[in-house]
Amino acid sequence: MSANTIYLVTIWAIPVIIAITFHEAAHGFVALLLGDNTAWRLGRVSFNPLKHVDPFGTILLPGVLLLVRSPFIFGYAKPVPINFRALRWPRRDMVLVAAAGPAMNIALAVAAALAFHIVGYLPATSAQWLVDNLKNALIINVVLAVFNLFPLPPLDGGRILVGILPKAVGAQLGIDLDVVSRALAISTGAIIEAILYITGNI
Repeated sequence: MSANTIYLVTIWAIPVIIAITFHEAAHGFVALLLGDNTAWRLGRVSFNPLKHVDPFGTILLPGVLLLVRSPFIFGYAKPVPINFRALRWPRRDMVLVAAAGPAMNIALAVAAALAFHIVGYLPATSAQWLVDNLKNALIINVVLAVFNLFPLPPLDGGRILVGILPKAVGAQLGIDLDVVSRALAISTGAIIEAILYITGNI
């Protein structure tokens, strides 16, 4: 494996693993606070990546994207098991549990943006590696948060929608993937710009 490939793996793998691990752990932690200890009993309320690794989504998919020189690397972890009936207020708490993952990703994106301010105190080589990691962390976390908030099951946004609707809505949705792609790009760009602004980077 060449030095360049190793460098690419480190600047993408670290942000991806942190993003998806913290995302899933947040779901389990909030569920535990709200009465469901399913994830806790299974050891899934943890920041240990090995507890959340999905062979395809965490290893194979990001690896293939890296090999084909994709513009960005994406992945996912094993979903944290949640027993919504065990929650104290199932409909309300379903919204909070679902929102916890994207909220964690936004918090990680803000943390990455704030960390840009320490780059100038590092040696040049280390600084460049950190900048690349932080840049990828910012992008990956915002993309993961926005994507998961689309109001479609089984995404977090779908669970949030079910939790806030006054009653079940039965309808078939025709999804225009071009519209979804544009909405994702516009939303992601706007959020990244807002985070960079509030953290003093622009």
